[in-house]
Amino acid sequence: MKLLLTDSGVKNARIQDALVGLLGKPIAESSALCIPTAGYGAPDADPGGPWRFISGRSPLPMTGLGWKSVGVLELTALPSIEKASWVSWVREADALLVNGGDALYLGHWMRESGLAELLPSLPDLVYVGLSAGSMVMTPRIGQDFVGWKPATGGDSTLGLVDFAIFPHLDHPACPENSMAEAERWAAGIGCPAYAIDEQTAIKVTDGAVEVVSEGHWKFFDPIS
Repeated sequence: MKLLLTDSGVKNARIQDALVGLLGKPIAESSALCIPTAGYGAPDADPGGPWRFISGRSPLPMTGLGWKSVGVLELTALPSIEKASWVSWVREADALLVNGGDALYLGHWMRESGLAELLPSLPDLVYVGLSAGSMVMTPRIGQDFVGWKPATGGDSTLGLVDFAIFPHLDHPACPENSMAEAERWAAGIGCPAYAIDEQTAIKVTDGAVEVVSEGHWKFFDPIS
């Protein structure tokens, strides 16, 4: 599996070029499945958010990039349908587009649905995360970002990468997400971490990590 972990979607030409490079072909020749699930779990969730994500009406570019086809994979539905069916849909897709919202809620349903277990067996699939859709791939998110609370407690996510993500750095709508707050968060997260803004994404291919940015970001090394 190849990862493009974005803060706010495919917001600039560099991030789009990175996506095309991971796909190995134009977006117009690629099929995608979008996953709106995280949008239902946030404390301030409303049904309009997932609709805007699915329909491409969101200002955070994901489904409206000109894909050959886009389908919807709602994780809460998967446990009640034939597993062979939805697994075949995922295997046939070129990309998964994973909405933002609540990372712990998303992680819960990725495990419950079986998708989390399936993903590592799909080396050619491109996973494109948006905010919580990116954070869910990390080992943990930190208490600052806990909204929906799993029955087991804690802030652990899937751990499919070995670094954490502090999103929406210095965004006007998130005044609490300052660089000073990112530094405080990183000091307690216990693993390598990145603070990224809306013009930044993190590309992961075969374990190699590359920051793709037209904005600003910072890497926090727990050893230094």
